[in-house]
Amino acid sequence: MNIVTKKWLFLKFSSVILIPLMGWFIFNLVSIFDKDYVEVVIFFSTQPSKFLVSLLLVFAFFYSALSISEIFKDYVHDEKIKNTANKLLFIFAISIPLITILIIFNLNI
Repeated sequence: MNIVTKKWLFLKFSSVILIPLMGWFIFNLVSIFDKDYVEVVIFFSTQPSKFLVSLLLVFAFFYSALSISEIFKDYVHDEKIKNTANKLLFIFAISIPLITILIIFNLNI
């Protein structure tokens, strides 16, 4: 299978997974919007919330990294800059969700 086809399939697959996760997150964000700090921490401390927020972060950053790398491919013509930008993008796409997930899993109330 061609690399371009794989990227396209990964984009479609991750977007299908993001739809219910975003729906769940928006629904719960509305319900905890006017709560105080302790109730928000309690929400993010429950096991289903930790797992679902982690999935949301991983798939959202995966989707955005693939999308942005396609933008680099189309609009950045200097190969050195394009490669550097893609490497930085993927480092951030891995490190930011990982750090956030570690923080969420270490929440205790």
